[in-house]
Amino acid sequence: MKNKTAKGSYFQDVVERFFHHKLAVFALFFLIVEILAVILLPKLLSLDPYSLDVMAFGAAPSAKHILGTDDVGRDLFARLVYGGQVSLTVGICSAIISLIVGIPLGLIAGYFRGGAEIIIMRIADVFMSFPSMILILVLASVLGQSIVTITVVIGVLGWPEFARLIYASTLSVREKEYVESAKAIGTKTHNIILRYIVPNASAPVIIAFTFRTAQAIITESSLSFLGLGVQPPAASWGNILYYAQSISVLANKPWMWLPAGIILILTVLCINFLGDGIRDALDTKMSV
Repeated sequence: MKNKTAKGSYFQDVVERFFHHKLAVFALFFLIVEILAVILLPKLLSLDPYSLDVMAFGAAPSAKHILGTDDVGRDLFARLVYGGQVSLTVGICSAIISLIVGIPLGLIAGYFRGGAEIIIMRIADVFMSFPSMILILVLASVLGQSIVTITVVIGVLGWPEFARLIYASTLSVREKEYVESAKAIGTKTHNIILRYIVPNASAPVIIAFTFRTAQAIITESSLSFLGLGVQPPAASWGNILYYAQSISVLANKPWMWLPAGIILILTVLCINFLGDGIRDALDTKMSV
């Protein structure tokens, strides 16, 4: 009962510290509104990112098209909303893939040490030694440029970050007295890892997950901006920004790229602010 009370008290302290971080609270609110908007608006407003208005090629914002149209007459507000679905999905799902691959490998390397540690951590070093963007560009070109391919490639290449974090935390936690006591009474290895190692080594990983999501969104947008990511007619914030490569569009038609750029910047900033807030909330040295 005391243990449950202590856990409840710690959780309440974490929540209270988080809500004292004003930027993080604003970021959380913004991201919730954004996610609800990209999910609900297409159905509520019957948005279609693919239909063409043959009477409005590259038209400025108007009552009919509140953010204008692109060079082939597609409504840019609809594409911005659907692009949010794609960009957020790629960011979150690729971060989850990195997490799923990296955490078990980091736990194995940190807990069992020996040959497993050498092999896993050296493979992680090899992955991190390559310029990630160049490697992603090559793999995306070879494997194809679908949304699924981009998500998987970004996710798989991001696992070393999580593996190294959980590895470092596991090295510290495995020497704690409660872990040694569990070993002494014959607790099975998988129970020790799940009950003692993971809960006490996961705080840095939770924080890293938010930052990895932001990095993945930027990576997808960069690929799409270069024409090697999500391909039209599918929409993403990156391939909407592709129009900014033209000097004439950049200078004379800001509605074709500026909204996507602003939303992309705000989203990445808010994800980073959210990560900062979680980091401060989990820090027991922070006072409420």
